[in-house]
Amino acid sequence: MSSVVNKPLLNVLNGHREKIPPVWMMRQAGRYLPEYRATREKAGSFLNLCFNPQLAAEVTLQPIRRFNFDGAILFSDILVIPYALGRTVDFVVGEGPKLEPITEPRSIQEIRREIDHGKLDPVYETIRLVKPQLPEHVTFLGFCGAPWTVATYMIAGHGTPDQAPARLFAYRHPDAFDQLIDILVKASAEYLIRQLKAGVDAVQIFDTWAGVLPPEEFARWSIAPTRRIVLAIREAIPDAKIIGFPRGAGASLAHYASEVPVNAVGLDWMIDKTFARDRVQKLKPVQGNLDPLVLIAGGRALDESVDAVMRAFSDGPFIFNLGHGITPETPIANVEQMLRRVRG
Repeated sequence: MSSVVNKPLLNVLNGHREKIPPVWMMRQAGRYLPEYRATREKAGSFLNLCFNPQLAAEVTLQPIRRFNFDGAILFSDILVIPYALGRTVDFVVGEGPKLEPITEPRSIQEIRREIDHGKLDPVYETIRLVKPQLPEHVTFLGFCGAPWTVATYMIAGHGTPDQAPARLFAYRHPDAFDQLIDILVKASAEYLIRQLKAGVDAVQIFDTWAGVLPPEEFARWSIAPTRRIVLAIREAIPDAKIIGFPRGAGASLAHYASEVPVNAVGLDWMIDKTFARDRVQKLKPVQGNLDPLVLIAGGRALDESVDAVMRAFSDGPFIFNLGHGITPETPIANVEQMLRRVRG
């Protein structure tokens, strides 16, 4: 274990248990905050906001000012990677991301083999702007999407409920899909290394759509590529701190925790808490796993759910978080209620 520092979240990633678990929320800089909505309107579009360092820094800092979270997560999006690989990426209001779909194996030959860091310079500049403005106790988190999840959007050209287009493509054209994953592994590792060198304290790899894969495909398309990214980062930055979040992995989460050398594993709200404590937290720190919908509900249900998460995981190294991102309709008062309950 590494030595204790004055950053509770970073301490947990070093394997230490904090008496009061550090807390942050996925998508904590988002539409539930009026100050975010005002900044987003000023930016004009979601991508403009991602690539405007001053405005992206502002929205990264907004939830820290309001809630004093223990972690600040860089404001960006997982689909900046395809954009930096030469693909067209847009965000349509009310519809979500739109990309040029990959429908044939030959289309993969059109993708850049080297990530264009020039397109991502605004992201690195955002990190440099945020870093000196954070309170001393706050851990600064960067992130990327895992290759499988990013590939699902690149294949379909948009989000789908079960990622059938990518799953079918991987079954029908496994060699071509392997090529796409290889490109994304290399690009993602380079991107996270640049984020760490620019000033983030740790990074999270979001595999949002890991749960749609059967166990064998999960091992091939989620575990193996994420492991390669982690090893590549560690080759460049041996003490890099990394959180892996394979949402929906279920019983395969224990396999992920044992095979992927991350410092902590994110838990979604669907995982059995006893299983996660006994099979995952015994291996490494865990992060999670409050249901985002109970945060909307508030009241007694929220208090009971927070208590259940705390009972399950607080005896070991643990970061309190949601089991996925906060939703836009979440009342701010309920976030405050959650924080009072966690912090006692």
